[in-house]
Amino acid sequence: MAKTKEMKEILITGGAGFIGSHVVRLFVTKYPACRVVNLDKLTYAGNLANLKDIEDMPNYRFVRGDIVDGDFVQQLFRDHQFDGVIHLAAESHVDRSISNPMEFVFTNVIGTVNLLNAARHCWGDSPQGKLFYHVSTDEVYGSLGKEGIFTEETRYDPHSPYSASKASSDHFVRAYHDTYGLPVVISNCSNNYGSFQFPEKLLPLFINNIRYNKPLPVYGKGENVRDWLWVEDHARAIDLIFHRGRVGETYNIGGHNEWRNIDLIRLMCRIMDRKLDRTPGTSEKLITFVKDRAGHDLRYAIDSSKLQRDLGWTPSVQFEEGLEKTIDWYLSHEEWLNNVTSGDYLRYYEEQYGKR
Repeated sequence: MAKTKEMKEILITGGAGFIGSHVVRLFVTKYPACRVVNLDKLTYAGNLANLKDIEDMPNYRFVRGDIVDGDFVQQLFRDHQFDGVIHLAAESHVDRSISNPMEFVFTNVIGTVNLLNAARHCWGDSPQGKLFYHVSTDEVYGSLGKEGIFTEETRYDPHSPYSASKASSDHFVRAYHDTYGLPVVISNCSNNYGSFQFPEKLLPLFINNIRYNKPLPVYGKGENVRDWLWVEDHARAIDLIFHRGRVGETYNIGGHNEWRNIDLIRLMCRIMDRKLDRTPGTSEKLITFVKDRAGHDLRYAIDSSKLQRDLGWTPSVQFEEGLEKTIDWYLSHEEWLNNVTSGDYLRYYEEQYGKR
């Protein structure tokens, strides 16, 4: 096992988003002697309300900015002399990438290269003790059939503008390690779920729709399979990889929870009927099958054995338990959900699903 790295000032990009806010919270509370700078553009998916509980902590600072602005990123590194970077900032919704691929190119590719350049210039030719940690996705590997599983050696085969942009950013991170000796590590994760997720994603979207008896738009026949990872387990994995992972390595992070979309949705409907005191079967009637997404990958499944073997990580929550916790959170945070599902999100929802 690699020696634990001691970091004094860490930049976390995209820290006001879903996964990022959980990582920021974990690092701020677990490492009080380490200063955490949260850089976020505060687009539709970035929400500072996700971090209300730690916003006044003395080792936490929020900076609003865009990683596409190279001059801004360079100045931020000069001002703070970061010891480490955890890069989560990304456009991440496949449907949005199909509608506007260039936005994904700018943020996910150009933004990542801007951060790599800033780290390289700041750390110089002898970056001992520094680390650039790039958080990526299993979607870069493409689609699996009914058998098989993604490993760290799986060939890249992206099928959407989103996954293509993330694959490109992964390649740039590795290239900066191989070409310039920049100390990097990459992780590729499966689908995350849990609290503070923007409700364009399947679980919070459907929880909210069931609550208001709105249709549940299911792509195709709902046969696509995903491996679901509890977001707090993902944050723990990021912590381990950041502090103990080997420079130059890639680690896959998965929840060992494969579910067909339609099976997951039906389970969610049963749980929601129980929690909302509705007649069993009521919510399932809201399921509406819609035209399948272009380039929709059939199945993802992650092999996390390297992470478990090298760093001792295992998922702590099985999906049924995590789903109950997730539903409970959204039902008990109605004000948060109502605030998020207003304005631009409502217009986007109508554009994506209203005309199908």
